[in-house]
Amino acid sequence: CERVSGLFRQALTQAAVSFTDFTRTSEPRHQRAVRHFWGALRDSGTLYKGSYEGWYCTPEECFLPESQLAERRDAQGRPCKVSLETGHQVHWTKEENYMFRLSAFRDPLQKWLRDNPRAISPDPFYQHVLRWLDEDLPDLSVSRERSRLQWGIPVPSDSTQTIYVWVDALVNYLSVVGYPERHGEWWPAAHHVVGKDILKFHAVYWPALLMAAGLAPPERIFVHSHWTVRGQKMSKSLGNVIDPSACIGRYTLDGFRYFLLRQGVPERDCDYYDEKVVKLVNSELADALGGLLNRSTALSINPSNTYPCFSESCFPKVLDYRETNGIGMASAEDYEFVASVASLPLQVASYFEGFQIYKALECVALCVRQTNSFFQRHRPWKLNRKDPAEQLWLDTVIHVTLECLRVFGTLLQPVIPHTADKLLSRLGVEPEERGLSSLTFLPRYSGKPCPFEGRQLGPDTGVLFHRLERPRQHQTETRKL
Repeated sequence: CERVSGLFRQALTQAAVSFTDFTRTSEPRHQRAVRHFWGALRDSGTLYKGSYEGWYCTPEECFLPESQLAERRDAQGRPCKVSLETGHQVHWTKEENYMFRLSAFRDPLQKWLRDNPRAISPDPFYQHVLRWLDEDLPDLSVSRERSRLQWGIPVPSDSTQTIYVWVDALVNYLSVVGYPERHGEWWPAAHHVVGKDILKFHAVYWPALLMAAGLAPPERIFVHSHWTVRGQKMSKSLGNVIDPSACIGRYTLDGFRYFLLRQGVPERDCDYYDEKVVKLVNSELADALGGLLNRSTALSINPSNTYPCFSESCFPKVLDYRETNGIGMASAEDYEFVASVASLPLQVASYFEGFQIYKALECVALCVRQTNSFFQRHRPWKLNRKDPAEQLWLDTVIHVTLECLRVFGTLLQPVIPHTADKLLSRLGVEPEERGLSSLTFLPRYSGKPCPFEGRQLGPDTGVLFHRLERPRQHQTETRKL
């Protein structure tokens, strides 16, 4: 466990994922919280000692009902029962445990979910939990015989029993925010992010245990699906497990983060394969975003290397962009595109808030394409600098393009931190000017001053994002063909 925990810490650091706290359930603060939580359950009268028997799955540390089992044959060809969901073998087990009156919480759980339809999202998982609550909710075995499970927290005042690992583990959400003294600062305004395979523990058992202990359920449980590899579930036996460390080395940290967040749809399993990563990252980061920055800051287009001025006469503010004929240089399409980028920060913030990162990135990618079309449409390289009117329009086209890039760079900071930093530094945007909350696009269009106008751009940082090479296997296959 020391080694595996170390690997998780290392993976998070390597993936540039920061955390306020990294808890382990072997820590004294956690063990103290678990003992206190057990005491609250005992005092509420929801625990009782009873004999329990059923099909037990050791890898999952839980009893499974007959409806969740399937008949299979083991390695020796003998018939056996396995978990339908995971394929792990189960064994008939009988022992005396402490039981939790889960059955008494069916109505309170249903009421909680009816009153809080956003408590579990995305919606398919919310509906799934409601269906579970329509079925019988048997009492839950919340301890194991100490003789069989010595590694764990002993039941207070009964050293013959060990607290069930899931009850112990779930309490870490409380121990990490200072339970039982200081948790009120955070709880219940907590969001849990969990995989769909542990939904029942988080959306049925945990809220019921919290209610029994006199606490509110967490504000939100966000559930995500899994990654498959070329349509198959990852498994050690198939040898198709993906090493994130190798992917970061192959696609760069930002490239891999961008792919996972752009393609990861929480509601359903998503498929991973090398060619897909390379195609997406090259198309959207190297070509569309990187190409746009490169073209709009090139010395041939912008020899002064500044954030040029915006001309209100070239791009006047209009109430209805469909009636722009004869006014300024901008077309109806330009007004439509500018409106689309102007609405982007709020749109992205809303999707981020709802954990729909893929939708936020979809919107950004669309606006990047529109900005490229805008730049291509007006061909600034063809404009004559010696003509004052054309010079004004050239500056305006570049100003609008750089403003778009500034918005994209600011919004993409949580997803591709290094690339976003490189982009914003090239535009001369200072670290204190990169906040999401104060992001205003193209203020000059609304007659307000733009702090970047006339400012010297940052030093040339070279290619924003280097194109990835196609996977070697794919290149070999192509050569064979």
